[in-house]
Amino acid sequence: MSNPVRIGLTDDKPVNISSIADKIRQFEDLNLCFIAENGHDCLEQLKGLPPDKVPQVIFMDLEMPELDGVQTISIARALYPEIFFIVLTVFDDEDKIFEAIKAGAHGYLLKDESAIVLHNAITNVLETGGAPMSAAIARKAFEMLGKSELHPSTKTETNFFDSLLTEREKEILLHTINGYDAKRIASILDISVLTIRKHIANIYQKLHVNSKAQIISLAHKNKWV
Repeated sequence: MSNPVRIGLTDDKPVNISSIADKIRQFEDLNLCFIAENGHDCLEQLKGLPPDKVPQVIFMDLEMPELDGVQTISIARALYPEIFFIVLTVFDDEDKIFEAIKAGAHGYLLKDESAIVLHNAITNVLETGGAPMSAAIARKAFEMLGKSELHPSTKTETNFFDSLLTEREKEILLHTINGYDAKRIASILDISVLTIRKHIANIYQKLHVNSKAQIISLAHKNKWV
């Protein structure tokens, strides 16, 4: 018998976590092994997991404090490309759908879907690489495509780079990506090396990364450079 699929859940409301967890636990081939209360908590927990404990699929709420679902998916997709993210939310408006798709969500379901629909969505992304959507969401997505709302010339990409970092941190990040060390950046910006290192530590914390390689991957994935 194969091992159960490792499932994660990120939602800031205990009542939602309880309801969704009950649905997932109906199936012996699913293992709810990961629960986070917001995007920040999700990324922090993922950093400490060995590969065999990382969830294969994470259901992600959209509206959460500290770091919302779209921002979390955008960061996590660059750092953990092996994880499938399925949005599970009450929102069915076009802007939310667009933002989630652009961030890299693999599916988009409404929270009132049945347990079997959640199970089928997991099977879909893992076995076929499909993009499961609730019927109402699929209709809106096709309407958006028909109006070309997903075309890059008609919709500006959300730039989390602007919302997550200060202007000084953006400067330092760009110099870091270009290969400059702390001493060189300090010289360019005319501030101390210690200050540069403090800024870099803040950047690592805000972006939930542990290395320069991860920062470069994240920057290119989100088209910051």
